[in-house]
Amino acid sequence: HYKAQNGAHGKGKTQDGRKGADVIIRVPLGTVVYDAESGEVLADLCTEGAECVVARGGRGGRGNAKFKSSTNQAPRYAEPGQPGEERWLRLELKLLADVGLIGLPNAGKSTLIRQVSAAKPKVAPYPFTTLAPYLGTVRLDFDRTCVIADIPGLIQGAAEGRGLGSRFLRHIERTRVLVHLVDVSVKDREPYTDFLTINRELARYDSSLLKKPQIVAATKIDIPGAKERFSLLRQALIRQGYPHPIHAISAITGEGIPELLRSITSLLASQQEEVCALTSMEGH
Repeated sequence: HYKAQNGAHGKGKTQDGRKGADVIIRVPLGTVVYDAESGEVLADLCTEGAECVVARGGRGGRGNAKFKSSTNQAPRYAEPGQPGEERWLRLELKLLADVGLIGLPNAGKSTLIRQVSAAKPKVAPYPFTTLAPYLGTVRLDFDRTCVIADIPGLIQGAAEGRGLGSRFLRHIERTRVLVHLVDVSVKDREPYTDFLTINRELARYDSSLLKKPQIVAATKIDIPGAKERFSLLRQALIRQGYPHPIHAISAITGEGIPELLRSITSLLASQQEEVCALTSMEGH
């Protein structure tokens, strides 16, 4: 519970009292501020230095001089000040990242981000090893970097809260590009079905997420039989007219990683060009 100071009382010679000091609550970049009762979004603090006023102090009272009249030159009455606003808030952090890694649990997201950045999320051969999002900075070329978010694995029903649920889906909203990791190393799994499962969960949570460019990266391609399963996945995507890059990678051997990073670089650059073009059109 946060409460600002009360203002000071007025002084002699009709001087106003000093205003109470503001209470400033510092929050991480990317915080969305909601009214806890109505659910109204009060602010989306996604730029450095952004701030918002969520509750205002009450109006100060009027001193006795304000009630002076021809018949009462020295009134002994003063008006009290009004109480300030009171509001309960709900804060929600949405990570700010250029690229979001998505996929089923144990698809290789953490291994990939360890390979391409200095981030060191836990890696183990069982699902839900990653219990919180990780951010890693990746150098794309000599003068460009991007921030990649390792989003904990999603499962069928994630949009309704199953597994680690929708509390992590929100972190995908601010990303510019998605990299969908599909494990092609498991003999009894159908990679294309896994691809559809994740996209159904994205659509259930927020259909606009499907409009984001989504690179498909088939992982663990170094495992025997994985290349054949990747070929089937690629054919299924092409038959559906899939418009974005499709890669086969191994975060262990490094196979396909440079090509994947080039696709990320290209998509981020093309999006930046679209933003510049729209800004130019608005200026005319």
